[in-house]
Amino acid sequence: MRSLAPLPEAFYLRPADVVARDLLGRLLVRELPEGRIVVRLVETEAYAGPHDRASHAFGGRRTPRNESMYLAGGHAYVYRIYGVHFCLNVVTGPRDAGIAVLLRAAEIVEGEELVRRGRPGAIAGPRLLAGPGNLTKGLAIDLAQDTVALDRGALRLAAGEPVAESAILTGPRVGCESAGEAAAWPLRFAVDGSRAVSSPRPRLRFACLG
Repeated sequence: MRSLAPLPEAFYLRPADVVARDLLGRLLVRELPEGRIVVRLVETEAYAGPHDRASHAFGGRRTPRNESMYLAGGHAYVYRIYGVHFCLNVVTGPRDAGIAVLLRAAEIVEGEELVRRGRPGAIAGPRLLAGPGNLTKGLAIDLAQDTVALDRGALRLAAGEPVAESAILTGPRVGCESAGEAAAWPLRFAVDGSRAVSSPRPRLRFACLG
């Protein structure tokens, strides 16, 4: 088993794109009454805050729906999309920054039977948690987890093993076509070769910004 030690607070207090890359290979742990699920994150998207037209915080917008996005880094921001699916985000940066990372896909490390209970009728295999709605269904995540601190409790992030830059792909975010020039920003990150990555698969090799 990869390390289940919690990530330090400083991990989250960085720009969303940096955290999004670094979350790949980390573990998301979900404790349920029936048992524990552990998954390895393989796909993320960064939302860069008030200047990002694709972000819920664009222009400094604050509403009851997105208020948890303005918490300090290391908290969960959960929202409902299309009135059906839930999306789990990791807030990053300092309090009031309004930046976050969407968790898009993961590989199951432990608790596959519990994941399958959350996705009845889905075909068993590596794509059970491909896509943000499938991930939250499989891990029984809904609005009850909004605002929770992700360093402890029944939903938490753990150290796992970071992914080498040479194994990370990037590309435009999904569903952001109406966001003007921000639609083309390469803020979607995925582990090269993982079958759990959602469609369409990013194709560009990531070059380190540093």
